Amino acid sequence: MPSFQPIGVFDSGYGGLTVLKEIVAKLPQHDFIYLGDNARAPYGTRSFESVYKYTLECVEWFFKMGCPLVVLACNTASAKALRTIQQNDLPRINPANRVLGVIRPTSEIIGTFSQTNQVGILATKGTVQSNSYPIEIDKFFPSVNVFQQACPMWVPLIENNEHNNAGADYFVHEYIEKLLQQSADIDTILLACTHYPLIKNKIAEQIPSTIKIISQGEIVAESLVDYLHRHPEIENRCSKNGELIFYTTDSTKDFDNKASIFYGKNVQSKHLAL
Repeated sequence: MPSFQPIGVFDSGYGGLTVLKEIVAKLPQHDFIYLGDNARAPYGTRSFESVYKYTLECVEWFFKMGCPLVVLACNTASAKALRTIQQNDLPRINPANRVLGVIRPTSEIIGTFSQTNQVGILATKGTVQSNSYPIEIDKFFPSVNVFQQACPMWVPLIENNEHNNAGADYFVHEYIEKLLQQSADIDTILLACTHYPLIKNKIAEQIPSTIKIISQGEIVAESLVDYLHRHPEIENRCSKNGELIFYTTDSTKDFDNKASIFYGKNVQSKHLAL
């Protein structure tokens, strides 16, 4: 086996770093490559065709780097590209490799958090328009009612490090109010964008204390550990040197400056031209 066969972790920008942080904590011995497609971010407002095209290009790059497994740590890419890549492209590109997303592992357990069977979803416009969460949650919890709210201003605020300023409070309040107006019985809110954990405290200030706020990082990390346990044919191909490499398609200086906000540690990235 080649000495470096890392697990690839992908996001359109920085948000996937909140998932990567949890995955590395659970699997510190594994090797990882993180790629942020910052030059073409945000994905949330782009068409299905563009998101699929960009995501597939990045998945193919991960495979060329030796990754036997790629995690799309991006809700928009998971919603708009994952199924097509799994069904149409993997058999052609490399049928022995795997690509996973963040929607299914979250959907598999989100219903267990709700007592009222009323779950709210806060996400990008693209994820909401895909209707992926209502469809997936219905497979596991058919009695759960799902209410969605797109939050188009949140990612730009977070990526420009404006999310802790007073001006961000207006947009946090606006989208929370629109979500809660859909049902008075929502008792669980899923942050269905990997950027949103950075404003979890602001969201908590805007909702009743009885409503649970669920982030995805730990859920996805635990699901990945379980997946590797159930699929030794993939686990055995993953190299384990504890190495972690960061790539961005945009400025490495900008990426490194902002990445620490999401990852919690300083990072040093390399540039990738796609």
